[in-house]
Amino acid sequence: MATCAIVGINWGDEGKGRMVDLISRDYDVVVRYQGGNNAGHTVINEYGKFALNLIPSGIFRGEVINILGTGTVVDPEPLCGEIGRLRDAGISVSADNLKISDRATIVFPFHRELDALEEARLGDKKYGSTKRGIAPVYGDKYQKKGIHIGELQYPEKLKAHVASVLEWKNLTIQNVYGAAPVVLDATMAWLDRFGAPLLPHITDTGILLRKASAEGKNVLFEAQLGALRDIDYGIYPYTSSSTPLAAYAPVGSGAPSLKIDSVIGVVKAYSTCVGEGPFVAEWFGPEAEKLREAGGEYGAATGRPRRVGPLDLVATRYGVNVQGATQIALTKMDVLSYLDEIPICTGYEVNGRVTQEFPFHSELDDAKPVYRNVPGWKEDISPVRDYAALPAAARDYIELVEKEIGCPISYISVGPGRDEIILRDR
Repeated sequence: MATCAIVGINWGDEGKGRMVDLISRDYDVVVRYQGGNNAGHTVINEYGKFALNLIPSGIFRGEVINILGTGTVVDPEPLCGEIGRLRDAGISVSADNLKISDRATIVFPFHRELDALEEARLGDKKYGSTKRGIAPVYGDKYQKKGIHIGELQYPEKLKAHVASVLEWKNLTIQNVYGAAPVVLDATMAWLDRFGAPLLPHITDTGILLRKASAEGKNVLFEAQLGALRDIDYGIYPYTSSSTPLAAYAPVGSGAPSLKIDSVIGVVKAYSTCVGEGPFVAEWFGPEAEKLREAGGEYGAATGRPRRVGPLDLVATRYGVNVQGATQIALTKMDVLSYLDEIPICTGYEVNGRVTQEFPFHSELDDAKPVYRNVPGWKEDISPVRDYAALPAAARDYIELVEKEIGCPISYISVGPGRDEIILRDR
C-alpha cells in the first residue's frame, strides 16, 4: 500500500486539482479530507474543463473510489449540482465511485446566510469569506451543534435535532443580526430535496479505508486551499476554518490510523491569492493585470480576480516546512514566458531587518518584499516534455527555487492539460 497527500504550499489555487487528476492514475482511492465548496480545483482533460468544488479530482478515472471524508463540510445543494454537471458531461458518478463520510458535517442555507450577514457587519474589516457558510458550520461543529450527513439515514431523529439547532441558531439570527428566523419546515424540505439523493453515497469511510489498507490499495489524499490558509498556521484570521495540512489528512479522511508515505506540495511559479489578508509580494496596476491575464487568474469557486505577484520564497519555504513536503510540483511555468526579467521575493524587511523566515501574522502588514531579478527565457515552453529541452534560464529558475525552499521539484507544469507536464528525472 502507498499513501500520498497532494497539498497546497501557499494561499491555495496552486493547481492541486490538475496534479490529483494526473497522479490518481496510480491510486485506487482519492480522499478530500477537509473544507467545503468554498474553493475549487480546475481540471482539464479529455472530457473537457471542470471546476470541482467538493468532488475529489479522481472522479475522472472510473476505477477510482472518491471519498468526501469526515473532516469535510458538505452543502448538499451545490454537491447535487456538481454531480449533475459531471453526469451531463458523460462522467460516471455513482454510489460505487463517490462515497461521503457519515460523519461529514452538513452546511445548511442558514450557514450561508450567517456568513454573508457577518461579512456585511465587518464592513471594511471583512475576512474575505466566499460566503459559502464554511466558518459558521465549522463553528457549529466545534460548539457541538453540527449535524452529520449520516443523520439523514435516521429521519425519525433528524427533525428533532434540526429543531433544537434552529432554536439556538435563531437567537443569533434574530437578536444579533435582526434577520428573519429560519423556519423548520422549510429547512426539512430543503434537506429532503437535496439530502435524499445523497443517501446511497453515505458510508463509514473509516471501514472503507481500513479495508483498502488491508488489501494493499493505494490512497491519495487531496487537500483544499494551502498552508497559508490553515486555521492554526496560516495568516490568521484571514484563513479557512479547517486545516489543509498533510498531517491532518488521515484524521480528516475517517481513518486516523493511516500513515502518509509522501507529500507532494504544489507551488505556482508565481504567487497568487484570493481573498483578504496580508500578501507581501503583491503586485498592483498594469504589472499585476498583465500577469493575471497571462495566467487566467480568477477563482475556480468564486470567479474573483486573484491577487498576483512574484514567487514568494519566504512564504513558500514556510509552506514546505509546515506541510512536510517531500517533493514539489511547480505549476504554470509557461505563464512567465512573457517576462524579460523575473523578480523573486527572497526575503522580507520587517522593522528594519531582512529575514527569510515567515513572521508571526501580526508583523505581516508591515513587511516589505526584498526582490532579486533573474533572466527570463522569452520563448514558449508549453510543448516541452523533457527537462533538458527547457531553455537554460527556465532551468536556472527552477533550480534556484529548489535550492531556496530545500525540497526537490519533481513535476513542472507547462500548461493546464493533464499531459502538459515535465516529469523530471533526478
